[in-house]
Amino acid sequence: MEHTYPYAWIIPFVPLPVPVLIGVGLLLFPTATKSIRRMWAFPSVFLLSILLLFSADLSIGQINSNSIYQYVWSWTINNYFSLEFGHLIDPLTSIMLILITTVGIIVLIYSDNYMSHDQGYVRFFAYMSFFNTSMLGLVTSSNLIQIYIFWELVGMCSYLLIGFWFTRPVAANACQKAFVTNRIGDFGLFLGILGLYWITGSFEFRDLFEIFNNLNNNNYLNFVFATLCAFLLFSGAVAKSAQFPLHVWLPDAMEGPTPISALIHAATMVAAGIFIVARLLPLFIVIPYIMNLISLISIITVLLGATLALAQKDIKRSLAYSTMSQLGYMMLALGMGSYRAALFHLITHAYSKALLFLGSGSIIHSMEAIVGYSPDKSQNMVLMGGFKKYVPIIKTAFLLGTLSLCGIPPLACFWSKDEILNDTWLYSPNFAIIACSTAGLTAFYMFRIYLLTFEGHLNMNFKNYSGKKRSSFHSISLWGKEGTKASKKKWSLLTMNNNERNSFFSKKTYQIGSNRKKKNQPFISHFATWNKKFFLYPHESDNTMLFSFLVLVLFILCVGAIGIPFLQEEEYFNLLSKWLTTSLNSLHKNLTNSVDWYEFLTNATFSVSIASFGILIAFLFYKPVYSSLQNLNLMNSVVKKGPNRIFWDKIINVIYGWSYNRGYIDDFYATSFTKGIRGLAELAHFFDRRIIDGITNGIGIISFFVGEGIKYVGWGRISSYLFLYLSYVSIFLLSILILQQIH
Repeated sequence: MEHTYPYAWIIPFVPLPVPVLIGVGLLLFPTATKSIRRMWAFPSVFLLSILLLFSADLSIGQINSNSIYQYVWSWTINNYFSLEFGHLIDPLTSIMLILITTVGIIVLIYSDNYMSHDQGYVRFFAYMSFFNTSMLGLVTSSNLIQIYIFWELVGMCSYLLIGFWFTRPVAANACQKAFVTNRIGDFGLFLGILGLYWITGSFEFRDLFEIFNNLNNNNYLNFVFATLCAFLLFSGAVAKSAQFPLHVWLPDAMEGPTPISALIHAATMVAAGIFIVARLLPLFIVIPYIMNLISLISIITVLLGATLALAQKDIKRSLAYSTMSQLGYMMLALGMGSYRAALFHLITHAYSKALLFLGSGSIIHSMEAIVGYSPDKSQNMVLMGGFKKYVPIIKTAFLLGTLSLCGIPPLACFWSKDEILNDTWLYSPNFAIIACSTAGLTAFYMFRIYLLTFEGHLNMNFKNYSGKKRSSFHSISLWGKEGTKASKKKWSLLTMNNNERNSFFSKKTYQIGSNRKKKNQPFISHFATWNKKFFLYPHESDNTMLFSFLVLVLFILCVGAIGIPFLQEEEYFNLLSKWLTTSLNSLHKNLTNSVDWYEFLTNATFSVSIASFGILIAFLFYKPVYSSLQNLNLMNSVVKKGPNRIFWDKIINVIYGWSYNRGYIDDFYATSFTKGIRGLAELAHFFDRRIIDGITNGIGIISFFVGEGIKYVGWGRISSYLFLYLSYVSIFLLSILILQQIH
């Protein structure tokens, strides 16, 4: 299959025609482009599907041949500098290609129906396709400069997608926060690239690693400067993968549409940080201080992300902090040198988290059918509950994703997280205790999300929730319910006819009323809304969205098999190790899995027990026993509050306040950095206006008055001018004589 390697350069350009055609169409033929807007989903999915087949072919070739293919061509050459562009195909690249294309296709299919109501539908698919292009270019890059170019493109696309609904101030602030925070890490990455070029004289990975190791082996390496450069390179990954302390942008990134959250958290932006650390691991592994720093920052991130997820009310924000914690696990594995475990968890987490985010999107739409469009209410888990009898398929899929992330066998994340926990015990018992405790916290907050959302009864007293009475709300159901009584008034999207308004992947037609006021929906299309007479209640998603859930469920059931140890020729081996043979050889890692089934089951029992304990605690806290909040309040009032109860209440309140307020880290940044920088700017502005401009303006004013005064001194007579001149000269000479006499 090596005959396909020379054509790998085309990979980043495959999805590119979609944003190009959409951009040209909106510029030259805006009406026609918008009128066929639902057709843009097909080329987006079709081109990415072709790329998936090509990536699968490359991956099979990697597994069979264990070879690395690199092709470069010169861009600029002179006597002192040479820059080449090209593509690199190795196990890391092939894994990332499979991940990006599979998750990308699933999210695009889901988005076709999810975003069908939005007037920015065309723009959404243009951004998504360009996002995929940027990420594909990043993972196939053969040198650091090429990676940096696509790295910035990924950041630009994330800025556009997070701020997709830019008319909302919260979304506009969120994309700016993400952009500024990532610029801090990107500036460090750029300085690290320049410093590494200063040391090695090359940007190419193959030459760079070889030269760096030779300099280190021959003691020609300035270790302090090399450590500084490695730290700057790592700072780029800290920002992109939301590691402490540059994690603050990730929860706010949830202001974008849910499919964007699924793509960012699963296979694109946050995965870029893990990718670049894995790519540069042969360099980092030579510098023990950097490896220790990576491990320290990642273990802080693991624990911090889990604790901040404990009390969040927003379902997407809770999942965002979960992503932060799981990324910490991946970075911890890389810091320990567990290359295989890190990539394994990257794969399993991607599919599990994509399933959870897409499931949350469907739940949010169901909530919008009750409360109308209001993110503060439709995403608030405290107002949810009892969804399992209305959306059983989504509930089952979400439960499987939750169990997977908790590390329950035989689901995907169990195999990868268990491997990381085992490696952590060998690396540092202190880190292992924190990592295992966080695994229990993960199970607790994930089942908290599940129980608050699906179990019990609806926590809002809406009569229309049962579907027996008509709604008094101007709510919107974004994809409808088959069999729902339609409004008499038809709807249209610009110049679309009845057939064109269907989802491209679905043949269902839903009639939508038009009496909802646009001002209540700042970014939702005013021409796709529900009539007040509709029966509104939670219901299953459309078949195209359920198809996305089904595929992801199959992935989390099966993808863990690539890391299961199998007995082969009296040695335990797994498919992932064979896939990563070349990369593991370059890191001088043992290819075999030394853990036999007895030891594996012993370790697994321990990790599953921790997860089960977290699930049990979540059930004790959040499993609804009473039918109403009034009964719960009555119970609390009759329980005697003794000293022990008051003590534990205080502890719980402290933990809740810490978690709900994001650990007060955002407040600290706002006080120390934001206000500090604004104060410094105001001081500089005052100095510029009052001091710099004051001196300049003062000299001008003095010159003006001096000139005005001098013009009245003369009388137009030469004799008068001579008299004044001689007087000034005499006074000057007399002053000099007096000074000489004094000295």
